[in-house]
Amino acid sequence: MAQAATAVRPSRPYHLPEEPHLAEGHSTMLGFWLYLMSDCLIFAILFAVYAVLGGNYAAGPSPRDLFDLELVALNTALLLLSSITYGFAMLAMARRLKGATLSWLAVTGLFGAGFLAVELHEFSHLIDIGATPSRSGFLSAFFTLVGTHGLHVTFGVIWLVTLMVQVGLRGLTAANCRRLACLSMFWHFLDVIWIGVFTFVYLMGMLR
Repeated sequence: MAQAATAVRPSRPYHLPEEPHLAEGHSTMLGFWLYLMSDCLIFAILFAVYAVLGGNYAAGPSPRDLFDLELVALNTALLLLSSITYGFAMLAMARRLKGATLSWLAVTGLFGAGFLAVELHEFSHLIDIGATPSRSGFLSAFFTLVGTHGLHVTFGVIWLVTLMVQVGLRGLTAANCRRLACLSMFWHFLDVIWIGVFTFVYLMGMLR
């Protein structure tokens, strides 16, 4: 009997001591900052490529022949206004106003969609008149740089709509607030990049 009792006696589980981890919010924000830094490198490379190829017209059209600064100024205004309205959304989030947060996010999404519509119109016009990426090094670098930024804005709008659905269903939870903060950094980052595009590509291109 004693042997049987000894045989079924449970052994004490042995756990390895765990190393301390960062809080979930801190690790998320750190990871997102690292992503933004990698995006900075991507755009830095694209700007460098444009600096090298931006003057290679291959006897084709130059920026003065193609760019409509009034249209580009409208596009810039739409994106900058979207940054302001997103700031209002973050202020409403801090005050725990779910309805106001969703309203400002919706306005931001409309401005972002307007920006994309104007950019697609510009690209369509350039392609219609034969100014395609294969026409010259300048156009190839232009479409790559501006198109990459446009893809980022498209992703931002999709992300914004997804967060609006999550906030509408679950409210301003800690996780949703953290996601909104990450999208805020991403959105303002795109505004900074666009100011560089507007100055370096469009304004300086018209002066060449």
